[in-house]
Amino acid sequence: MAEAATRRRGGGGAARRAERTAVRIETARFIERNIPNLELLNEEALQIIEANAETVLEEIGVNFPENPEALELWRNAGAIVEGERVRLPKGLARKLCATAPARFTQHARNPERNVEIGGKSLVLAPVYGPPFVRDEGGRRYATMEDFRKFVKLGYMSKWLHHSGGTVCEPTDVPVNKRHLDMLHAHMTLSDKPFMGSVTEPSRAQDSVEMCEILFGKEFVAENTVMTSLININSPLTFDDVMMGALEVYARANQACIISPFIVGGAMAPVSVAGTLTQVLAEVLAGVAYSQLVRPGAPVIFGAFVTSIDMNSGAPTFGTPEASQILYGAGQLARRLGLPFRSGGGLCGSKLPDAQAAYESANTLNAALLGGVNFMLHACGWLEGGLVASFEKFVLDADQLGALHKMAAGVAIDENGQAMDALREVGPGGHFLGCAHTQANFKDAFWRTEVLDYKPFETWDEEGARDSRTLASLRVQKMLDTYQQPALDPAIAEALAAYIRQKKESMADAFM
Repeated sequence: MAEAATRRRGGGGAARRAERTAVRIETARFIERNIPNLELLNEEALQIIEANAETVLEEIGVNFPENPEALELWRNAGAIVEGERVRLPKGLARKLCATAPARFTQHARNPERNVEIGGKSLVLAPVYGPPFVRDEGGRRYATMEDFRKFVKLGYMSKWLHHSGGTVCEPTDVPVNKRHLDMLHAHMTLSDKPFMGSVTEPSRAQDSVEMCEILFGKEFVAENTVMTSLININSPLTFDDVMMGALEVYARANQACIISPFIVGGAMAPVSVAGTLTQVLAEVLAGVAYSQLVRPGAPVIFGAFVTSIDMNSGAPTFGTPEASQILYGAGQLARRLGLPFRSGGGLCGSKLPDAQAAYESANTLNAALLGGVNFMLHACGWLEGGLVASFEKFVLDADQLGALHKMAAGVAIDENGQAMDALREVGPGGHFLGCAHTQANFKDAFWRTEVLDYKPFETWDEEGARDSRTLASLRVQKMLDTYQQPALDPAIAEALAAYIRQKKESMADAFM
């Protein structure tokens, strides 16, 4: 009997140890804010900016170059078209925008990873677009193997809700074929939501067709399974490549972020109000056009705005002006009833150092308080977006947990009030052993999984490791313990066959 009890106790201990060391692929649910948004602009300021944006659209207009179909759609909608210039009578864009949904679901192949975009939600997605990567070996051009590693890290990151899109630009694969490999990585190495290709309309169509294989054609016809980035060529220009991709996605009921790409002082005025006027005018025109293509197509009001260093001409990040624009754009988006994209772990630093941390923290916190619903570049961004850093990816992804904690607000229920703890301990005691602490200690405080909280002596004995070193170790541990999510073999083979056929149908192109 005692021997059996010993076996049971030993087995229980072994099971607990196994549970502690087992690899868990845990993803936190997208954030639902329980805190108020920061409302920077008063009603008078908002009305002035809205009126000025309407004036820009009516008097100055926007350009839709090399896109006669778009010009015809605008003409039929009541716009004044002269050459490639489109001028919108006051109220037209806003009227067209009214059919865009205020909130939508993006489905993942694992339904537990679905995200809601809009309202009080905040969905976090990784860095997008850098041609270079940085790791222990330094700065170099990105490869497809780097891309796959980033997708794996994103899948393993608890606080990241979305796999993203072009997490880095794999320069070792032909330009006309790399989108196929990137999508395949998102679809097979992760089961989180992802983004489609926008570099050419046919590549957007490939993205839709690959989703039809992954999710089923009927499901894609009725549901949104991609959220993709459509940048406006600021100031006030909607190029045919981006608009072509938007048209493909809108017709397929897939979501697009309509996002001005602005460096203040270069592509927009130097003033906050002037930049917000341009942002609103561009978004109004872009969202309205998506609704001309398909009323009800899901869209996101985007605002990617940085300031400029007037000495060097380089973009700067984490500045007060950029935060002011973010807060103001969030207010304008909410008044339009549209989901809002902005923010990220943005910085101009060349390394994941103190500059990177300060600048990124400024933007991450502004995005949380400014009501952002979809945050691209939430982790991994370095050097003004030219570099995707493995170390900064895990450092940023870890800090996203702090955003979750902050967004949850302050609990004021019976447990949150902790009156039982105050009564139990009384004057002069301590709370470490009291019942309330014992019941809550596991979840009481957010805890980093990367940074060092140890005493100096322990830290010194372990090699006096800085945050970059700790992050590098974390990267390797995550990649070593990565486990690929299961996928129906028939779907996996159908995706592989589609990619083979597409690649065989065209010669390699690196331009």
